[in-house]
Amino acid sequence: MHSVTSWRNAIFATFFAMGFGFASWMARVPHVRDQLGVTTGEMGLILLGISIGSVTGLLLASHIIHALGTRLVVSAGMVVVSVGLAIAGWAADSSLLWLLIAGFILGGSFTGITDVAMNISGAANERALGKPIMPIFHAFFSLGTVAGAGVGGLCELLGVGIGWQATGVGIALMALAVTVFRFLPADVEAEDEEPVTLRERLAVWKDPRTIMLGLLVLGMSLTEGSANDWLALTMVDGHGFSNEGGAFMLALFLTAMTLGRVLGVKLLARFGRVPVLRATAAIAAIGLLLVIYAEPTPLVITGVVLWGVGASLGFPVGMSAAADEPRMAAARVGTVSAIGYIAFLAGPPLLGLLGDVVGLRLALLAVLAFVLLSLLTSHVARERGTAAIAVVKPPKETA
Repeated sequence: MHSVTSWRNAIFATFFAMGFGFASWMARVPHVRDQLGVTTGEMGLILLGISIGSVTGLLLASHIIHALGTRLVVSAGMVVVSVGLAIAGWAADSSLLWLLIAGFILGGSFTGITDVAMNISGAANERALGKPIMPIFHAFFSLGTVAGAGVGGLCELLGVGIGWQATGVGIALMALAVTVFRFLPADVEAEDEEPVTLRERLAVWKDPRTIMLGLLVLGMSLTEGSANDWLALTMVDGHGFSNEGGAFMLALFLTAMTLGRVLGVKLLARFGRVPVLRATAAIAAIGLLLVIYAEPTPLVITGVVLWGVGASLGFPVGMSAAADEPRMAAARVGTVSAIGYIAFLAGPPLLGLLGDVVGLRLALLAVLAFVLLSLLTSHVARERGTAAIAVVKPPKETA
């Protein structure tokens, strides 16, 4: 049987890959907007294709994972996401709007399902190790987004078509999906407990603490997601950066978020979840205000860094808090993930529509409101102790 450490490393790789795939595409949004000749609001409607697919996938995720197990869902999901992004890339190069949206819907639906599965597996691994490492898993997602945004910016500089870029990225993700399949457990559940029934999985949507955790994660998900989709374009249209400069400012944001997650593990161990969440929400608010209202470039760059640091811990800490009760961990992580990813994916396209009316910089005031929501709900993440998670369907031993 593979060790818990091998399982952990496979999750690291999965988080990295999922971050890399989408960030490499989103870094090219200004290029795609210009190539298609659409407005900011129309680009937001195109991105809504990701949201439509993702919301559908998220609502089905816990049931699909219960039926197939986390290992199969994670590995197969990465393959389908890669295909969807490649289709969207070639469609953008060919100005086939309907096919671009179809590719986004396909990739988005399996992004939602895969993200829930890998968070469930990550939460279980955290409990098996007995260490607060969920922020490190999400740091690897952020590292993937940094690398992906960098690749997107480099491809922009070199004039590489987004179809070729997305195809190359997709092939790499498919190869990784085959590799991690060998090391992920087929499924996880609480030790010495009865399996969770369908009625119990549905009942968590009525649990007040779970819903409050969902609101906490929702606010910080929108904070992160709005940057992933619109920061590059905000820098271009709102602050006069070049397309390449916008892509690399996104990379700076993602770098700051990654550092926040890595350093956050020690802060969480020393001060606890609630004080750290409140501090990071305040930092995110300050960063957003600088990006919205500051004019000097150094202040804008400072705002991007603070925004990234402030957005770093809300989602991973929310996942850990949702997994505090071992038996219901999978159901609650799935529910909190679903609420958070709905904001992560549906919010940014709607932000584009608002940006058409008031400009992208002022549209970010809506994001600031959701940061304050996370600040107000941070108390619900208070620690409830830990319990062991057992792997009930481990992968077969391999050479």
